[in-house]
Amino acid sequence: MTLMAPHAHEGLTIQRVMFKVNLALAPAAILGILQFGMPSLFLMLSCILSCWICEAIAFRLNPQAGGELIDGACLLTALILAMSLPPHAPLWLGALGGMIAILFGKHVYGGLGQNPFNPAMLARVVLLIAFPVEMTHWIEPSAFYDGHFYKMGIDGVSGATTLGYFKESHHQSFNWMQHLLGTSKGSMGETSAILLLLGGLWLLQQKVFTWHAPLATLAGCLIPGSLHWLIAPASIAAPLAQLTSGGLLLGAFFIVTDPVTTPSSSKGKLVYGLLTGFLIYIIRSFGNFPEGVAFAVLLTNAATPLIDNFTRPKAYGYQMKKEGQS
Repeated sequence: MTLMAPHAHEGLTIQRVMFKVNLALAPAAILGILQFGMPSLFLMLSCILSCWICEAIAFRLNPQAGGELIDGACLLTALILAMSLPPHAPLWLGALGGMIAILFGKHVYGGLGQNPFNPAMLARVVLLIAFPVEMTHWIEPSAFYDGHFYKMGIDGVSGATTLGYFKESHHQSFNWMQHLLGTSKGSMGETSAILLLLGGLWLLQQKVFTWHAPLATLAGCLIPGSLHWLIAPASIAAPLAQLTSGGLLLGAFFIVTDPVTTPSSSKGKLVYGLLTGFLIYIIRSFGNFPEGVAFAVLLTNAATPLIDNFTRPKAYGYQMKKEGQS
């Protein structure tokens, strides 16, 4: 959304932006499939198929809805949803999540550009509340480069994620190299920190988004989290664990940068990012769930109109006057 004139078109189209974001997510998604095997591939396909079918039905019912079936936004929603689920989650869970994301998170508001909440995060929260057992069943990755690439069965050793383990035991068990390379337990969107970081930095270099929201999100979570850790290290995970485990990097670079659900001004993006990061820290530290990215994103999505209202830049050449002044 553009708040004021004059403005110039940067040459970016929805299709081009979505193609770049999907491309930036691809390395982490492919590594996740290699690590977690065929069940994760089938889960991703179920999300994509469900999203596309529901999008086609929605366009059929409402031809005036915003967006197009092949604009890439539907695929991005499906990818983010799949990467936020347990890699061996049931296929019906992915299909149900895709339906919730597209029908209730996007098209019930009028389609692309009209949704107040991030569709993928809305679906994840609904699934987490409705199916907590299936949504918290984490599998040990196979580490394909250790010679187990072809071990792609549906069975696997389950256990808690790094943040979940710390939440349950208050004991630090963290290997930063595993999280950087993607050999730790978790969703596909939280296994490889280095690939997510590189993908996000590439999008930043391509000017798909600005630095304000991602940097503010990281700062909003890590600054209070680091202070908390310095004061009481037994009550919160170490700063590097907070950064590289969980969905913080996925959220900072691929979710809070969603142009539909985030403020439009640079100042607004800073406020939005800081609030999102701080809520992630609060939920991780004091909430019942070890991870809080999805909840934090939905809460700040709801605050976006208010943030936009207070951070709206003054229009070029326009003198702001109080109501009632002549």
